[in-house]
Amino acid sequence: MDETIKKRVDESWKEQADREKHVAGQPSGPSVQPGGPAAETGVRPEAAGPPEARFDLFVSGLAMEAFIALGDMPHPTTRKQATNLPQAKYLIDLLGVLENKTKGNLSVDEERLLKDALYQLRMRYLAKSGQ
Repeated sequence: MDETIKKRVDESWKEQADREKHVAGQPSGPSVQPGGPAAETGVRPEAAGPPEARFDLFVSGLAMEAFIALGDMPHPTTRKQATNLPQAKYLIDLLGVLENKTKGNLSVDEERLLKDALYQLRMRYLAKSGQ
């Protein structure tokens, strides 16, 4: 009797490593989560391309960078939390400039997002800097 033994090699770890490498290479912004839209469609993150350029993603990206600089979030690459108050102040001021320059040109949701982000960041900065 000829019994053949079939070996099954699990190479799914390669796809996971590719996903993590792709996400780690992005400075900020939304990340592709396992089981998210890319998994549902079968499209790999590399094939999906960059995210759509939108005001809310821009503001969220800057705010996330500021939270990282405040030491409230780990850096996505190093996974370490470190405080850099001058960088945090620069990013908060940059969001403030954006608020001033876009006054009257934003939707209600965009304006609320920007104001809320600035309020939270300014309060965290004051708490961290001791002012």
